Amino acid sequence: MGMSYLVYPGAHHTRFHHAIGCVHLMQQTVNVLRFKGVAISEEEETGLFIAILLHDIGHGPFSHAMENSIVNNVSHEDISLFFMERLNEEFNGSLTLAIQIFKGEYQRKFMCQLISGQFDIDRADYLKRDSFYTGVAEGNISSERLITMLNVVDDDLVIEEKGIYSVEKFIIARRLMYWQVYLHKTSLVAEQLLIRVLKRAKELFDNGQKLNASEAFLFFLKNKITHDKFNNGTLDVFSQLDDYDIISAIKHWQYHGDFVLSNLCEMIINRNLLKIKIKNKVINENSLNKHLDSFKKKYKISEEEARYFVFTGSISNQAYQLNTKRVNILLNNGKIEDIVKASDQLNLKALSKPVTKYYICYPKDKL
Repeated sequence: MGMSYLVYPGAHHTRFHHAIGCVHLMQQTVNVLRFKGVAISEEEETGLFIAILLHDIGHGPFSHAMENSIVNNVSHEDISLFFMERLNEEFNGSLTLAIQIFKGEYQRKFMCQLISGQFDIDRADYLKRDSFYTGVAEGNISSERLITMLNVVDDDLVIEEKGIYSVEKFIIARRLMYWQVYLHKTSLVAEQLLIRVLKRAKELFDNGQKLNASEAFLFFLKNKITHDKFNNGTLDVFSQLDDYDIISAIKHWQYHGDFVLSNLCEMIINRNLLKIKIKNKVINENSLNKHLDSFKKKYKISEEEARYFVFTGSISNQAYQLNTKRVNILLNNGKIEDIVKASDQLNLKALSKPVTKYYICYPKDKL
């Protein structure tokens, strides 16, 4: 949920909650499919449980907000895989099947779809969970109903026709949760500030300045960690990091002598965030330059420093991807159709088109 708690005070639930919830839903799924005659061995069952339990273990502090900030272009899926491979060594190959399922390489396609697909166990849990903790009722999907409607045809995961309305609600709920929660403008600007805090801290470190932080956090500030440098030692240090390391450092850094770092940290701690405006069109360059010039003059700082506080960006929301990992509906006549064709909900096709919005952030009257 990143910085969503700044908007929704109840959104303090953790990845651990989500992981346990996913295992519970996967247990229900295995029972439903077996009841319908789908053969799933004990080994495959264990593989599914391990894969879904560990699917998000590679998330660092503040989840997606800092995914490419602590490490350089190493996704949380990559780090999850590093953890699983390390555990596989420790447990004498017991995770081999789980890793194949997680990577989408296992011969039984529907098992890979249960871990990562347009309707998967991950989404079945997080939409309902995030809706509950934020209080945003639009995301409250019927996970149990959807799981009850699951079946397998020709090794493909399908949903029976009588579950079609639950699928429609699931897709619409996902769209609404992205605009109302995950891409909410306040949490968006807070996450951008957090990313810029780390960027500035790394710059200061590179210039020889000392900063107070935990040992684990200092390791990632001092070192540029890329995919090829992510060894077992790095993994051990990464596993020690959590949100508290970051918040503790930010509390220290709000009193630092650097204008940029101290002000960015103070904004997050006191929730005195930048102003953000979201538009349907690309932000005009003149508008950006006007705010930049005004801020530079007011605080007598360089353009490079001012760009930490005045910037533009874009956000995109695509509730359903028409061409990849489709949600297939098993019709009563035995035919299989994509949900967009099977549904009488006309706006489902519209939901398959990506919607992009553009934002500009700049300081309020004074810091």
